[in-house]
Amino acid sequence: MTDSHLTHFNAEGRAHMVDVSEKSASDRSATAAATLRMRAETLTLIRQGKMKKGDVLAVAQVAGIMAAKKTSDLIPMCHPLPLTKVDISFSERSETELDVEATVKTTYVTGVEMEALTAVTAAALTVYDMCKAVDKGMVIADVKLVEKTGGKSGDFRRT
Repeated sequence: MTDSHLTHFNAEGRAHMVDVSEKSASDRSATAAATLRMRAETLTLIRQGKMKKGDVLAVAQVAGIMAAKKTSDLIPMCHPLPLTKVDISFSERSETELDVEATVKTTYVTGVEMEALTAVTAAALTVYDMCKAVDKGMVIADVKLVEKTGGKSGDFRRT
């Protein structure tokens, strides 16, 4: 922030949801990422669709989409947003690492960074849940905002 005014506190110093009623709607997007580290055998089972709970990546994809839509129910100061797109993708970084990426879009008065971060985290947690019977040692790591576009603060791209 460029000034010392903390927007999430009211005159009494108590937390409140920021008033965005005067802001103009614009196209906004955010992409977040996470990495799951696991045994090579676990990733092989995921790839081959042999996990007992079913298609791990399909279920994790739906979980990420659902989580993005419910972000304001989980993060107290987040506004409920009319999301126009949520996309969850997976890629194998190595024989023991699975990358998860979530991209969220809206045309609204506030950004979707929290929705993208919530989506990628829920998708990663779902992979863990569906695979924990064979690999309790999995690690969810490097959850981060990769980029965001639109809004008053402008664009951001992690380098």
